[in-house]
Amino acid sequence: MKSIKYLALVFATASSLVAAQNASERKFIREGMTEGSVLAKVGKPDSESMVSGPASKMVIKKWIYLPDPDDAQTITTITLRNGEVVEIKREISR
Repeated sequence: MKSIKYLALVFATASSLVAAQNASERKFIREGMTEGSVLAKVGKPDSESMVSGPASKMVIKKWIYLPDPDDAQTITTITLRNGEVVEIKREISR
């Protein structure tokens, strides 16, 4: 029983550390990165939209990351086309 509580505590602590680190990494996202690389570096977005066209076989996603204590006052929008970063916008929100 103690080991289960310990594992839960370790997992909760690790999760909070990763979340804090991820937000500070947003400024290092670059065009050409894969969707998986972005998720590994900064985690899931706060908002996501997707457009796909059957004729073009193209999937475009917009991921929005809202301000965070480790990335204060900055909204980061990442556009992915077929799983690759094609645009990054970082806007100051006041």
